Formats: sequence, structure tokens, C-alpha cells
Amino acid sequence: MNNLVEKADSFVQNLFKEKLPNTYIYHNYKHTERVVKSTKEIVENSEINVKEEEALLLGAWLHDTGYTKTYYGHEEESVKIATNFLKENNATNELISEVAKIINATKFDNQPQTEAERIIRDADTSHFAKEYFEEASEFLRQELQLHNIKNFTGEEWIQENIRVFTEKHQYYTTYALENWKPKKEENLLELIEDQKKRQKKLQKEEHKARLKAQYKNDNPERSIQTMFRVTLRNHIKLSDIADTKANILLSVNAIIISLALANLIPKLDAASNKHLLIPSMILILFSVASIILSIMSTRPNVTSGEFTKKQVEDREVNLLFFGNFHKMPFEQFRWGMQEMIKDKDYVYESLMLDLHLLGKVLHRKYFLLRITYTVFMVGIIVSVISFIVGFYLM
Repeated sequence: MNNLVEKADSFVQNLFKEKLPNTYIYHNYKHTERVVKSTKEIVENSEINVKEEEALLLGAWLHDTGYTKTYYGHEEESVKIATNFLKENNATNELISEVAKIINATKFDNQPQTEAERIIRDADTSHFAKEYFEEASEFLRQELQLHNIKNFTGEEWIQENIRVFTEKHQYYTTYALENWKPKKEENLLELIEDQKKRQKKLQKEEHKARLKAQYKNDNPERSIQTMFRVTLRNHIKLSDIADTKANILLSVNAIIISLALANLIPKLDAASNKHLLIPSMILILFSVASIILSIMSTRPNVTSGEFTKKQVEDREVNLLFFGNFHKMPFEQFRWGMQEMIKDKDYVYESLMLDLHLLGKVLHRKYFLLRITYTVFMVGIIVSVISFIVGFYLM
């Protein structure tokens, strides 16, 4: 008997090494070893004869070999592989038939009929009553996911395990009922506790989410802050656009003046080019005017950079604008900011004032830019007309 069982061990180990995909992280040689060990444990504490023991150990070693062929219906494939192995090793037909029955008994929905079938069923599910149950269970969950059979979430998997423990699984042998069932019940209690903790955590998170949503809807502060944030950002963008436009006009007119001074003015000394003098001067004058207006639109205003305590107490100074505090020592500035923070209305009033002043600055910038573009446009038109008239009079 020992010789054939040892051959089965080597056969299964080599078969799994060569043909079992590495996606089988639960149904592998480690699981088979555990089933064999559990089978031996029950057999040693049961009244089983030598022939039945041999068939049980062979069935334990060979019961999952069908996974090398398929996931669904692996029991039938395991029977075929076991039959071929036993025939090659000159096993009797009686032993082959008994091993086949034992392998088929591992189907979870089958009701075991003989003592040997009850032993293999208990051994195959012995991990329900072991310390490593949590690890083995997680490996099975991942295996199901890897084979696209079902993707359980953590909560769903706990619920599925509780259902199996309470509705589908039971131990059949006297030894398993006396020695494994208590530990199985402990594992079941841990699953239930884990489920309760998860549900409690989920309820807490849902409650926080509801409160947060309610706070967003009921609290006007958030809307007010968002309004100031968006409006200030938009005005700053408009200020950047104005500065960009002014820089473009500066660059264009600087290029025009450079080209005029370098190429056009030196040729005006000749008698034949005197008709170009007035158009050239008009072009240069309008370009200079455009440059001056562009500079004016981007020129910053210099402020005192100082404030007094009375101004802060009377809300006469806006500490959100650097121009009102850049010359002040940090201690006084910090005091002023702390005074402002204490009064929410003062904070909002400062934001309003900041927004208002920014709007006035934008008005000035865009007003000057409009004049600058008009001067530039008029200058180009008048210069072109002057050049045409100058060439015509020549």
C-alpha cells in the first residue's frame, strides 16, 4: 500500500509542476497535502481497514488532478487521471472503482454514502476548522477572480463564507464533529464579527457622507467662499490677459520704430526721398504714443505700505493687499491679521474691497488698452495713407 501511495504523491507533485497553471493558488499541491494530512488524521481515529485506508489516501492524493484539464467538471477528469495512473501501476479493478467513488464524493453537492466518502468530504473541507482558514479562504477568492468565475468583494466573500458555513457545509465523521466542529464555529464567529465591523464602518462612512452632503447644502459659507475664489481668479486672469496685450503692443511698436530708424530715416536725406519724411514721422509718432499708453496700462501704482492699529480697529485698511503692509514689521502685520480673522464680517469685507479695487484696476487697464489699440490702428491707417499720398505727389 505504502509503495502505491508514495507513487501517487510523486505523480501528483510532478503533474502539478508540469501542467497545473500558476493561477491555481488554492487548488494546488499544498491543498492536496493538507487534505491527505487531514485524511490520515481521521483514519487514525477511525475503525478503517487497510484496503479502505489505501483507497482513501489514493483518493486524497488524486482528487484534484482534474484541475490540470478544466475547472468545471474537474472531478470527472480527476477520475480519468486516477484510473489511468492506477492501471499503469497494476491496481485491482476493485481499488480503482473505490478510488473513483471517493473522488466523486468530493463534489460539494453530493451526499456521502459510505464511511470512506464521509472521511474524504471532511478532509477536503478541514480548512474550515483550521488556523489557516482565513489565508486559505483568501487564496480561493483570488483564484475564482483569476479564472473569471466570480469577482467577490471583501464584504461579499464574508457573506458567502457565512452562507456556506451555516447552510451548505457540515462535518460527517464522529472525529470531525468532536474535534473540528468547535474550531469551525470559532471561525464562523470571527466571520460574523468581521462582517459586523465592516457594516459598522460602512454605516459610519455613509453617515459621514450624508452629513458632509447636508453641510454642503445647508451651509452658505461654502458657496460664499467659492464665489470669492472663482471671481478673484477670473479677475486675475483678466489682468494677466491685459498685461499680455500691452506687452504685444509694446513689442510690435518697438519693432516698427527700430525698423523705421534703421532703414527708413537714413534714406530721408536724399532729395528723392523727402516725400517720405512726413509719413515716416507720423508712423513713428503714433508708435511712440502706443508704447507710452501700453506702459501706462501696465505701470503699477506705488502705495504707502503702512497701516495703523486704529485703521485695523475701524476696518479702514485691507490687509489682503500687499501694498497696505509691505513696509510693516511682521509682529504688527500678524496682529492685524489676527484681529481680522477674529471678525468674519471683516474678512468678507476685505475680500469685497480687494475684489472692488481689482475691478477698478482692470477698468483702468482695459480703458487704456482700448485707447492704445485705437491709437495704433489710427496710426497705421494714417501712415499708410500718408505714404500713398507721398508717393502720388512725387
